[in-house]
Amino acid sequence: MRGKRLAALAPALLAGCSLAPDYRPPETAAPAAYKETAGWTAATPMDTALRGDWWRMFDDPVLDDLEARAAAASPTLAAALARYDQARAAARIDRSELFPQVAATGDASRQQVSGNRPLADGTPRTYNDYAVGGVLDYEIDLWGRIRNGLSASRAEADASAADLVSARLSLQAAVADAYIRLRGLDAQAALLDRTVAAFDRAYQLTRTRHDGGIASGIDVNRARTALSNARAQVSAIASDRAATEHELAALVGAVASDFAVPARVQPLTAPEIATGAPSALLQRRPDVAAAERRMFAANARIGVARAAFFPTVTLGLAGGWETTHGELLSTPNSFWGLGPLATALSLFDGGRRKAQVKLSRAEYDEMAAGYRDTVLTAFRQVEDGVAAMRQLAAQLVDQREAAQAAERTSDLAMIRYRDGASDYLEVVIAQTDALDAQRALLAVEVDRMRVSVALVKALGGEAGPPPA
Repeated sequence: MRGKRLAALAPALLAGCSLAPDYRPPETAAPAAYKETAGWTAATPMDTALRGDWWRMFDDPVLDDLEARAAAASPTLAAALARYDQARAAARIDRSELFPQVAATGDASRQQVSGNRPLADGTPRTYNDYAVGGVLDYEIDLWGRIRNGLSASRAEADASAADLVSARLSLQAAVADAYIRLRGLDAQAALLDRTVAAFDRAYQLTRTRHDGGIASGIDVNRARTALSNARAQVSAIASDRAATEHELAALVGAVASDFAVPARVQPLTAPEIATGAPSALLQRRPDVAAAERRMFAANARIGVARAAFFPTVTLGLAGGWETTHGELLSTPNSFWGLGPLATALSLFDGGRRKAQVKLSRAEYDEMAAGYRDTVLTAFRQVEDGVAAMRQLAAQLVDQREAAQAAERTSDLAMIRYRDGASDYLEVVIAQTDALDAQRALLAVEVDRMRVSVALVKALGGEAGPPPA
């Protein structure tokens, strides 16, 4: 009967208990809808929205190719993957402590003992000693030290996996943002090329009028100044484009000297993005998931620190064969030993263990505060993106009207100048205003596309269909 009770007690001893505080996932109140979506777009759940190739919403094969190259060769992403592999390996190391540690032993020696040893006859003895065997050690995790350490390591590995997703998302967003800026610079370069051609025609007209005695030298110099300023801006745009192209090369893991993206003018149209419900944001954002897992790991490490106040109990088993002569692997030469070995309980350590518990609790508090900050930042970034998209949409309408009006004014000013109704100063002012308005329009279009990328990133990498 007693043996049955011991048998029933053995699993409980092996399982032990946990000294980590009870962990409950943090509850963060989420609003029913984003504030900045009021009157603009409905907050619809995106549980079925596609993950992954969100940049395909721009329908640009060149961007698709750049994203694929970045995923395959980016050193930033490779480093994040290496950190994830490290975290997984660390978890496997901690997991190994759940199992017995088995080692094989072997020894062969020739020894001589003193002839004047106790109970000897005064004659030294020389003999051979051969031994083979094995040792098994197993720590019974009574206080949950090993299991809590493993839980912390697994949580850190999960957090590292989320970090990898964040790194991939950040890389994708950086590639898309740089590419959009590159195409914006292509559009500005094309605009300036047209402007330079128009200014050159105006300059030639002014010279002709000057040679005919109709226009003054001031008009010629004004026309030449406007033309030279426009040409200088062409060079500035070319410099900015080269730097942006080099930035893209680094992002995709290519050498800048061997990397090129052909110039192309294309429509700069930002897609509409469904934000989803705020409550779903916490499930989509990988950085929120990473912060929560690190908070869980910190909670488990409190249990590890508290377990240090209790003794560890190790089950030891050793056995094998030993002989000084004859056949080694025979029954008379066998030996074995079995027994639990408990370490002595430390009674005084100068407050080290107590300080370790306080340190673990403080680390947990830090992780909890970091989690809350990450959540608040996530909501702020989405609200910022939604507000920017809404305001830029209104700005685009007004800026397009301003550009059209400035273009008409420039045409009318040139007609008035040809008819002799005004001097060239009016033409220069109108042309400069038209160029500034057109460049401002391109800037707004580029900003809208860049904000759409930032909003997708803020949403955790999801891009749903536009709201119906």
